[in-house]
Amino acid sequence: MLNEAFTLISDKVEDTLKPQNFTKVKIASTDDNELVSLYTSENLAYSVIYYKDSMHTLLRECGMTDEGPDNQWKTLATWLFDPDHDTLKEASSIANDFCDALSAPSAVKKLKQAKKTKKSEDGNADPLFLSKRFITLFPELRDEIKEEQDCYYPFRGVTFTRASIVPRVNKLVREGKTGELKKLGNILNTQYVNGDVDTRSIITIVILNSIPEEDESKIEEHLSDNLKKAFTYAKKYRGKTVKPEKEKKPKKTIAQRLQGMQ
Repeated sequence: MLNEAFTLISDKVEDTLKPQNFTKVKIASTDDNELVSLYTSENLAYSVIYYKDSMHTLLRECGMTDEGPDNQWKTLATWLFDPDHDTLKEASSIANDFCDALSAPSAVKKLKQAKKTKKSEDGNADPLFLSKRFITLFPELRDEIKEEQDCYYPFRGVTFTRASIVPRVNKLVREGKTGELKKLGNILNTQYVNGDVDTRSIITIVILNSIPEEDESKIEEHLSDNLKKAFTYAKKYRGKTVKPEKEKKPKKTIAQRLQGMQ
């Protein structure tokens, strides 16, 4: 009964999302306590998940990155489904509620806004946007980026990249497997095309130029022709002093701001 009910809910959600250009992604849950279905578009992801221990069915959403869902899930609706007592009638009610939520004007507006934001980011990606792309390779960067944003404005792209991204990239290039190197190459290629002038400079002068010469061939084979040419040109600046990023004053803490108002 449970599998049949979950399939009914998932299929109805899929039918609702298809006209909005969502695709159902084949995934297998690694947790025996869960049943999961996932639907993705270019900008948003939705999932239906059932927790066997609590008997709850959830509809969730999160944003999309170049590598897939960002996994910052937000629950949109929750229903109790007891497979020992409930029937497909209750499952159908749950499915209808989920579908109503997905086709509501607010949901449609959110999807349009996500497309608009994505288009803007793709056309003019800045150093902060670039830094966040590396979270898929180095999840621990999420907290470091947040700390940097909390302490400094605007975001110190060069300083942050040198301190937090370059050492991790160098280690990955030195020790990483082909799949990881390919993923790194994809990030660099995509953001070089989509990035603003500062972002492109960070990719070539800061990240690629910091890779030891004996390891650079490992990543070069995963770079686009465009980025390979830019990297070749950037090598001329190795060992030369480049004008440093202008020092930015740390943000005042909330306590300091309140004290200044007294």
